[in-house]
Amino acid sequence: MPVTTSQQIARYYDQFQKTDITFTKEVIRAILLHPKQVYLKCLGYQWPCIIYSTSMSEARVIVNMQKSLKESLQKANNMVSLRFCFVQRDKTDPLSFFVSAKISGFTPYGKDKPDLFFLTVSYTQRPPDDLIEILGQMLEANLNSSKRKDDRIVVTADSAKRLGLRAKETQIIIDGVPRRAIIRDLSFAGAKVIILGIAKFLVDKQAVLRIDLLDPPESLDIAGTVVRYEPVEGRPDIAAFAVLFDEAQVPMKYKLRINNYLKYVKLKKPAGERNDTTE
Repeated sequence: MPVTTSQQIARYYDQFQKTDITFTKEVIRAILLHPKQVYLKCLGYQWPCIIYSTSMSEARVIVNMQKSLKESLQKANNMVSLRFCFVQRDKTDPLSFFVSAKISGFTPYGKDKPDLFFLTVSYTQRPPDDLIEILGQMLEANLNSSKRKDDRIVVTADSAKRLGLRAKETQIIIDGVPRRAIIRDLSFAGAKVIILGIAKFLVDKQAVLRIDLLDPPESLDIAGTVVRYEPVEGRPDIAAFAVLFDEAQVPMKYKLRINNYLKYVKLKKPAGERNDTTE
Protein backbone atom coordinates (compact mmCIF):
# COMPACT_ATOMS: atom_id res chain seq x y z
CA MET A 1 0.00 0.00 0.00
CA PRO A 2 1.46 3.41 -0.94
CA VAL A 3 2.68 5.55 1.94
CA THR A 4 0.59 8.70 2.36
CA THR A 5 2.90 11.72 2.38
CA SER A 6 2.28 15.17 3.84
CA GLN A 7 1.85 16.46 0.28
CA GLN A 8 -0.84 13.85 -0.35
CA ILE A 9 -2.59 14.80 2.89
CA ALA A 10 -2.59 18.45 1.79
CA ARG A 11 -3.96 17.46 -1.62
CA TYR A 12 -6.75 15.42 -0.04
CA TYR A 13 -7.71 18.40 2.13
CA ASP A 14 -7.70 20.86 -0.79
CA GLN A 15 -9.63 18.52 -3.08
CA PHE A 16 -12.18 17.01 -0.69
CA GLN A 17 -12.57 19.49 2.17
CA LYS A 18 -16.29 20.04 1.59
CA THR A 19 -17.21 16.56 0.32
CA ASP A 20 -19.50 14.58 2.63
CA ILE A 21 -19.30 10.85 3.30
CA THR A 22 -22.41 9.16 4.70
CA PHE A 23 -21.44 6.57 7.29
CA THR A 24 -23.32 3.53 6.04
CA LYS A 25 -22.62 0.10 7.51
CA GLU A 26 -20.37 -0.64 4.54
CA VAL A 27 -18.36 2.54 5.05
CA ILE A 28 -18.01 1.90 8.78
CA ARG A 29 -16.67 -1.60 8.09
CA ALA A 30 -14.31 -0.38 5.37
CA ILE A 31 -12.67 2.34 7.49
CA LEU A 32 -12.80 0.28 10.71
CA LEU A 33 -14.68 2.92 12.68
CA HIS A 34 -15.32 1.91 16.32
CA PRO A 35 -18.86 3.31 16.76
CA LYS A 36 -19.11 2.63 20.49
CA GLN A 37 -16.08 4.82 21.12
CA VAL A 38 -17.43 7.88 19.28
CA TYR A 39 -18.83 10.70 21.40
CA LEU A 40 -19.29 14.43 21.88
CA LYS A 41 -17.27 16.08 24.62
CA CYS A 42 -18.30 19.35 26.26
CA LEU A 43 -16.96 20.94 29.47
CA GLY A 44 -15.17 17.73 30.36
CA TYR A 45 -18.26 15.52 30.02
CA GLN A 46 -19.02 13.14 27.18
CA TRP A 47 -22.18 11.92 25.44
CA PRO A 48 -22.43 8.97 23.02
CA CYS A 49 -23.37 9.91 19.47
CA ILE A 50 -23.72 8.34 16.03
CA ILE A 51 -21.85 9.88 13.12
CA TYR A 52 -24.36 10.16 10.27
CA SER A 53 -21.97 11.86 7.84
CA THR A 54 -18.81 13.91 7.81
CA SER A 55 -16.56 15.94 5.58
CA MET A 56 -13.22 17.50 6.46
CA SER A 57 -14.99 20.66 7.60
CA GLU A 58 -18.11 19.47 9.45
CA ALA A 59 -20.08 16.44 10.59
CA ARG A 60 -23.71 15.53 11.24
CA VAL A 61 -24.21 13.42 14.33
CA ILE A 62 -27.28 11.87 15.97
CA VAL A 63 -27.47 12.40 19.72
CA ASN A 64 -29.93 12.05 22.57
CA MET A 65 -30.45 15.63 23.75
CA GLN A 66 -30.42 15.01 27.47
CA LYS A 67 -30.95 17.89 29.87
CA SER A 68 -27.31 17.70 30.96
CA LEU A 69 -26.11 18.06 27.35
CA LYS A 70 -28.39 21.04 26.69
CA GLU A 71 -27.13 22.82 29.80
CA SER A 72 -23.49 22.12 28.97
CA LEU A 73 -23.90 23.40 25.40
CA GLN A 74 -25.47 26.62 26.69
CA LYS A 75 -22.62 27.18 29.15
CA ALA A 76 -19.97 26.40 26.53
CA ASN A 77 -21.57 28.54 23.81
CA ASN A 78 -22.01 25.35 21.75
CA MET A 79 -18.26 24.62 21.69
CA VAL A 80 -17.55 20.87 21.68
CA SER A 81 -15.05 18.23 20.62
CA LEU A 82 -16.00 15.25 18.48
CA ARG A 83 -14.10 12.05 19.25
CA PHE A 84 -13.31 9.65 16.42
CA CYS A 85 -12.03 6.12 17.06
CA PHE A 86 -10.76 3.55 14.56
CA VAL A 87 -9.60 -0.04 14.98
CA GLN A 88 -5.97 -0.68 13.97
CA ARG A 89 -5.52 -4.28 12.84
CA ASP A 90 -1.77 -4.26 13.37
CA LYS A 91 -1.91 -2.66 16.84
CA THR A 92 -3.59 -3.39 20.16
CA ASP A 93 -4.70 0.17 20.80
CA PRO A 94 -7.21 1.93 18.54
CA LEU A 95 -6.51 5.18 16.73
CA SER A 96 -8.48 7.94 18.44
CA PHE A 97 -8.45 11.73 18.37
CA PHE A 98 -10.64 14.77 19.02
CA VAL A 99 -11.74 17.39 16.52
CA SER A 100 -12.51 20.84 17.94
CA ALA A 101 -15.88 22.09 16.75
CA LYS A 102 -18.95 24.22 17.35
CA ILE A 103 -22.58 23.13 17.10
CA SER A 104 -24.03 25.16 14.25
CA GLY A 105 -27.40 23.49 13.78
CA PHE A 106 -30.07 21.37 15.47
CA THR A 107 -32.67 19.30 13.58
CA PRO A 108 -35.21 16.91 15.17
CA TYR A 109 -34.60 13.29 14.18
CA GLY A 110 -38.31 12.47 13.93
CA LYS A 111 -41.64 12.78 15.69
CA ASP A 112 -41.49 9.21 16.96
CA LYS A 113 -38.19 9.92 18.76
CA PRO A 114 -38.52 13.46 20.16
CA ASP A 115 -35.31 13.31 22.22
CA LEU A 116 -33.08 12.48 19.25
CA PHE A 117 -31.55 15.29 17.20
CA PHE A 118 -29.27 15.74 14.24
CA LEU A 119 -26.50 18.14 15.26
CA THR A 120 -24.38 19.92 12.68
CA VAL A 121 -20.87 19.99 14.11
CA SER A 122 -18.70 22.56 12.31
CA TYR A 123 -14.98 22.05 12.78
CA THR A 124 -13.23 25.15 14.08
CA GLN A 125 -9.85 24.15 12.67
CA ARG A 126 -8.36 21.73 10.17
CA PRO A 127 -8.94 18.17 11.47
CA PRO A 128 -6.04 15.82 12.29
CA ASP A 129 -4.08 14.35 9.40
CA ASP A 130 -5.31 10.87 10.34
CA LEU A 131 -8.92 11.85 9.62
CA ILE A 132 -7.96 13.61 6.38
CA GLU A 133 -6.08 10.50 5.25
CA ILE A 134 -8.93 8.09 6.09
CA LEU A 135 -11.60 10.22 4.39
CA GLY A 136 -9.30 11.22 1.53
CA GLN A 137 -8.44 7.64 0.60
CA MET A 138 -12.10 6.70 0.47
CA LEU A 139 -13.14 9.74 -1.56
CA GLU A 140 -10.22 9.24 -3.94
CA ALA A 141 -11.20 5.59 -4.44
CA ASN A 142 -14.78 6.61 -5.21
CA LEU A 143 -13.58 9.26 -7.66
CA ASN A 144 -11.15 6.92 -9.40
CA SER A 145 -13.77 4.17 -9.63
CA SER A 146 -15.36 6.43 -12.26
CA LYS A 147 -12.30 8.12 -13.77
CA ARG A 148 -10.20 4.95 -13.99
CA LYS A 149 -12.92 2.33 -14.05
CA ASP A 150 -11.49 0.52 -17.07
CA ASP A 151 -7.83 0.45 -15.95
CA ARG A 152 -7.11 -3.27 -15.76
CA ILE A 153 -4.76 -5.00 -13.35
CA VAL A 154 -3.39 -8.25 -14.74
CA VAL A 155 -3.37 -10.73 -11.87
CA THR A 156 0.12 -12.17 -11.47
CA ALA A 157 1.80 -13.58 -8.36
CA ASP A 158 3.13 -10.10 -7.51
CA SER A 159 -0.06 -8.15 -8.18
CA ALA A 160 -2.15 -10.74 -6.32
CA LYS A 161 0.10 -10.32 -3.28
CA ARG A 162 -0.11 -6.52 -3.38
CA LEU A 163 -3.88 -6.62 -3.85
CA GLY A 164 -4.17 -8.99 -0.91
CA LEU A 165 -5.78 -11.80 -2.94
CA ARG A 166 -5.68 -15.24 -1.35
CA ALA A 167 -5.38 -16.88 -4.77
CA LYS A 168 -6.19 -16.42 -8.46
CA GLU A 169 -8.48 -19.44 -8.26
CA THR A 170 -11.98 -18.59 -7.14
CA GLN A 171 -15.68 -19.27 -7.66
CA ILE A 172 -18.19 -17.52 -9.87
CA ILE A 173 -21.92 -18.17 -9.86
CA ILE A 174 -23.43 -17.73 -13.33
CA ASP A 175 -27.19 -17.97 -13.74
CA GLY A 176 -27.37 -19.65 -10.33
CA VAL A 177 -24.75 -22.30 -11.11
CA PRO A 178 -21.41 -22.24 -9.17
CA ARG A 179 -18.33 -22.64 -11.35
CA ARG A 180 -14.61 -22.75 -10.71
CA ALA A 181 -12.73 -19.84 -12.25
CA ILE A 182 -9.28 -18.29 -12.54
CA ILE A 183 -9.04 -14.51 -12.31
CA ARG A 184 -7.08 -13.07 -15.23
CA ASP A 185 -7.51 -9.36 -14.52
CA LEU A 186 -9.42 -6.95 -12.29
CA SER A 187 -10.61 -3.36 -12.52
CA PHE A 188 -12.98 -1.05 -10.69
CA ALA A 189 -15.64 -1.90 -13.28
CA GLY A 190 -15.25 -5.62 -13.66
CA ALA A 191 -13.07 -8.67 -14.12
CA LYS A 192 -11.92 -11.18 -16.70
CA VAL A 193 -12.05 -14.80 -15.60
CA ILE A 194 -11.24 -18.13 -17.27
CA ILE A 195 -14.06 -20.65 -16.96
CA LEU A 196 -14.79 -24.15 -18.20
CA GLY A 197 -18.01 -24.11 -20.20
CA ILE A 198 -19.74 -23.48 -23.51
CA ALA A 199 -19.25 -19.77 -24.06
CA LYS A 200 -22.40 -18.90 -25.97
CA PHE A 201 -24.60 -20.20 -23.14
CA LEU A 202 -22.94 -18.02 -20.50
CA VAL A 203 -22.92 -14.57 -22.12
CA ASP A 204 -25.58 -12.08 -20.93
CA LYS A 205 -26.15 -14.11 -17.77
CA GLN A 206 -26.20 -12.71 -14.23
CA ALA A 207 -23.06 -13.54 -12.24
CA VAL A 208 -21.58 -13.20 -8.77
CA LEU A 209 -17.78 -13.25 -8.57
CA ARG A 210 -16.12 -14.14 -5.29
CA ILE A 211 -12.92 -12.29 -4.37
CA ASP A 212 -11.04 -14.07 -1.56
CA LEU A 213 -8.82 -11.72 0.45
CA LEU A 214 -6.08 -11.88 3.04
CA ASP A 215 -5.35 -9.47 5.91
CA PRO A 216 -8.00 -9.85 7.11
CA PRO A 217 -9.20 -13.12 5.60
CA GLU A 218 -12.61 -12.45 4.09
CA SER A 219 -14.56 -12.92 0.87
CA LEU A 220 -16.28 -10.24 -1.20
CA ASP A 221 -19.12 -11.31 -3.50
CA ILE A 222 -19.60 -8.83 -6.36
CA ALA A 223 -22.66 -9.04 -8.59
CA GLY A 224 -22.51 -8.32 -12.30
CA THR A 225 -23.21 -9.60 -15.78
CA VAL A 226 -21.17 -11.72 -18.20
CA VAL A 227 -20.92 -9.38 -21.20
CA ARG A 228 -18.56 -11.14 -23.64
CA TYR A 229 -16.00 -13.90 -24.04
CA GLU A 230 -12.69 -14.56 -25.76
CA PRO A 231 -11.69 -18.06 -26.89
CA VAL A 232 -8.54 -19.62 -25.42
CA GLU A 233 -6.32 -20.90 -28.22
CA GLY A 234 -6.15 -24.67 -28.33
CA ARG A 235 -8.79 -25.10 -25.61
CA PRO A 236 -12.32 -25.19 -27.03
CA ASP A 237 -13.67 -26.25 -23.64
CA ILE A 238 -12.68 -23.04 -21.84
CA ALA A 239 -12.88 -19.30 -22.52
CA ALA A 240 -12.03 -15.96 -20.93
CA PHE A 241 -15.22 -14.20 -19.85
CA ALA A 242 -15.59 -10.48 -19.13
CA VAL A 243 -17.80 -9.69 -16.13
CA LEU A 244 -19.18 -6.17 -15.82
CA PHE A 245 -19.90 -5.38 -12.17
CA ASP A 246 -23.11 -3.78 -10.98
CA GLU A 247 -21.63 -0.41 -9.99
CA ALA A 248 -24.01 0.04 -7.05
CA GLN A 249 -22.90 -3.28 -5.53
CA VAL A 250 -19.12 -2.90 -5.71
CA PRO A 251 -17.90 -2.96 -2.08
CA MET A 252 -15.88 -0.05 -0.75
CA LYS A 253 -13.24 -2.49 0.50
CA TYR A 254 -12.72 -3.64 -3.08
CA LYS A 255 -12.49 -0.07 -4.40
CA LEU A 256 -9.87 0.81 -1.78
CA ARG A 257 -7.69 -2.16 -2.72
CA ILE A 258 -7.89 -1.43 -6.45
CA ASN A 259 -7.15 2.25 -5.87
CA ASN A 260 -4.17 1.52 -3.63
CA TYR A 261 -2.70 -0.81 -6.23
CA LEU A 262 -3.11 1.73 -9.04
CA LYS A 263 -1.38 4.33 -6.86
CA TYR A 264 1.47 1.87 -6.25
CA VAL A 265 1.87 1.29 -10.01
CA LYS A 266 1.90 5.03 -10.65
CA LEU A 267 4.56 5.64 -8.01
CA LYS A 268 6.90 2.91 -9.25
CA LYS A 269 6.83 4.13 -12.88
CA PRO A 270 9.88 6.21 -13.89
CA ALA A 271 9.15 9.82 -14.79
CA GLY A 272 7.87 10.12 -18.34
CA GLU A 273 7.00 6.45 -18.70
CA ARG A 274 3.45 5.59 -19.71
CA ASN A 275 1.32 4.45 -16.80
CA ASP A 276 0.04 0.98 -17.66
CA THR A 277 -1.25 -1.48 -15.11
CA THR A 278 -0.83 -4.44 -17.46
CA GLU A 279 1.97 -6.70 -16.33
